[in-house]
Amino acid sequence: MGGAVYPLSDFLSAQRILHDTPSLTISYSYADDWLYLDWPGKLDDESVMAGALKVLELLQQERCAKVLNDNTHVSGLWADAAKWGSDIFFPQLYAVGCRYFSWVHSAERYSQLSAELAVEQTAAGIIFMSFSDLSTASEWLRSM
Repeated sequence: MGGAVYPLSDFLSAQRILHDTPSLTISYSYADDWLYLDWPGKLDDESVMAGALKVLELLQQERCAKVLNDNTHVSGLWADAAKWGSDIFFPQLYAVGCRYFSWVHSAERYSQLSAELAVEQTAAGIIFMSFSDLSTASEWLRSM
């Protein structure tokens, strides 16, 4: 499949929703064997941490090694959760099997800074890549 470009409708149709709240939707992609995380709207430390714990649970349940983290529609500053993510969440994510984490950044600068802080400070062993669009992020993750 590497290098192929799929219409967004194909991408979304091959998924099963595992968790759906106002701050996070987690889906499993059958075609790509990854978790797709869609974080809509304004986030704060509490919503990020609660969502991250659910990601841990579902990644272990689905036994996949890849995460496509979509922050396209995210706003807000969540610096404390970013620090928690780098120190606690990402090492736990690695422990349950995550090896590749494709991150689509928000256009909102405060959210970008929080995301960058989380990734820059971790020594979890996960390969992280950041992108500005979902298509490129998906393509990279498929090639892993």
